[in-house]
Amino acid sequence: MRATSFAETVRAVGLPVSANLRACYDSRMQEIAARGGQRSADERFMRMALREAQRGAREGEVPVGAIVVREGKVLARAHNRPIRLHDPSAHAEVLALRSAARKLRNYRVEGCDLYVTIEPCAMCAGAIVQARLRRTIYGAPDPKAGACGTALRVLNHRKLNHRVEITRGILAVECAATIQTFFRSKRKITSNPGKPAGSARNEVGDPDRDR
Repeated sequence: MRATSFAETVRAVGLPVSANLRACYDSRMQEIAARGGQRSADERFMRMALREAQRGAREGEVPVGAIVVREGKVLARAHNRPIRLHDPSAHAEVLALRSAARKLRNYRVEGCDLYVTIEPCAMCAGAIVQARLRRTIYGAPDPKAGACGTALRVLNHRKLNHRVEITRGILAVECAATIQTFFRSKRKITSNPGKPAGSARNEVGDPDRDR
């Protein structure tokens, strides 16, 4: 199907062709193209975060993955490791931010974007604020502990002095399915006596979930 030209579009709505109108049209088309390109990049990086989450699942950790990106390049990646590291703060977001900060040799990671498969909790949201991230992009919402506005609001709270651009719902179905599959498997294991139970940061939407 042939694309409609600027002149055809303007005439179709009964407006005269002018330089100002052409400039507005071009600007709008560029904005639409940029949004499409951003969405494509967001999905590509979220798939990387999903691969990190799957690595965590293979280690017996709750499958949450995170990627830190700067100027289109991956700076750090991590997955949940509180069980293996004996560290309640070892969520994917915190570990990825620590790695990025070490590489930048700065506790601020300004200009960086964080991709995470599940909406950050209050602890991780606090770390995002302290790190001065530019954007936070997450997959599935967390109705029990999400601190980007689903359960509570830490990011962009009116009393905080740093604002983060938040993009929600990137590959949300795949992100939610990853964690739901993990916990369905854990429930099967715990139905057998003598098998180890699941860990913290439980299934999205589960009333017994504890991040």
